[in-house]
Amino acid sequence: MEHKTPIPELRNRMERFRLRMDAENPSWEFAAIFGRTNQFYFTGTMQDGVLLIPRDGEGVLWVRRSIERALDESHFPEIRPMKSFRDAAAGMGACPETVHVEAETVPLALLERFRKHFPFREVKPLDAQAAKVRSVKNAYELAILEEAGRIHRHVLEDCVPAMLREGMSEAELGGEVFSRLVREGHHGIARFGMFGTEMILGQLGFGESTIYPTGFDGPGGCLGAAPGAPVLGSHDRKLGAGDLVFVDCACGVRGYHTDKTVTCVFKGSLPEEVIEAHHRCVEVQDETASMLRPGTAPSEIYATIIDGLDPAFLENFMGYGKRRVQFLGHGVGLQVDEMPVIARGFDEPLEEGMVIALEPKKGIAGVGMVGIENTFVVNRGGGRCITGTNAGLIPVY
Repeated sequence: MEHKTPIPELRNRMERFRLRMDAENPSWEFAAIFGRTNQFYFTGTMQDGVLLIPRDGEGVLWVRRSIERALDESHFPEIRPMKSFRDAAAGMGACPETVHVEAETVPLALLERFRKHFPFREVKPLDAQAAKVRSVKNAYELAILEEAGRIHRHVLEDCVPAMLREGMSEAELGGEVFSRLVREGHHGIARFGMFGTEMILGQLGFGESTIYPTGFDGPGGCLGAAPGAPVLGSHDRKLGAGDLVFVDCACGVRGYHTDKTVTCVFKGSLPEEVIEAHHRCVEVQDETASMLRPGTAPSEIYATIIDGLDPAFLENFMGYGKRRVQFLGHGVGLQVDEMPVIARGFDEPLEEGMVIALEPKKGIAGVGMVGIENTFVVNRGGGRCITGTNAGLIPVY
């Protein structure tokens, strides 16, 4: 198949994972990776199976379905079929007492089925170690992300304004944005690591819809289609003259995502104080981006920016009311919510090649969510934007 992850890439990723495990879990013996995103990162394929990595042996991808597809699209050297975990246990030999797994997302029932054939006594997490390895992108990954960024910029900055029609619903706009992204090359999913997070596209809406409460850990809001499907946009909220339009979505190519937000003003104008708040958000983005340098701690960036903001501006900054988030940006890659996070507590210094979405935003009563979001690559000279430079509040007449 096309787009196979090269063998040197797979070897490098596995080696960095082992080094990270050695450094942070010196006594580790055995890792079992069930999550398909991590499986793809380390093997180049996403199947129903498990990647088993013994400390003193080669990793083996055991596949229940589809072994044919795995062999067709992956260069990983050890891919073997299994009918159940019994086959994998017979092929791997003795099981150590402790197994490291993706503790944040592996279901207990799945783990218990695995334990029947791998009789370990203790489970420890590997989530942080895998996330840290994935957070640093090399030239191969950056080329894919830059392709996603080009599509993202074109659709949100060039195409979205032309889609806006008086009387259209939020859901209609969501469908048109999604369709155009896919036609341009988007892979068709916005993949998150956060447990229970479902998104078709992202968050979008008109006016105060964009500050409506949501269970999603982000500054924006979204009415969604229904309580049972709070995604995409409302079928009932129609676009009218004077509305602020807010589109915050991911765009992905070959599994890798960028994240971006664009705002438009439809057939009208906004109060001057709202425009000023928006442009201050853009300034915050640019100030933060200039600090995305190797060796700088995300917590230091966050403190510098937040401590330098006017107390009045901080009201409803990064959210609305009591629903404010405590970050300015987040890593992106195979998932939209990756490490590192530009927030307090993230003290491990940035490295060149990390990719971070910055999203300073501010909720305003009667108007909605203003602000901006773009995706940046950490560089020695500061963050390099790969999703465009339009400042937003694009007028549409």
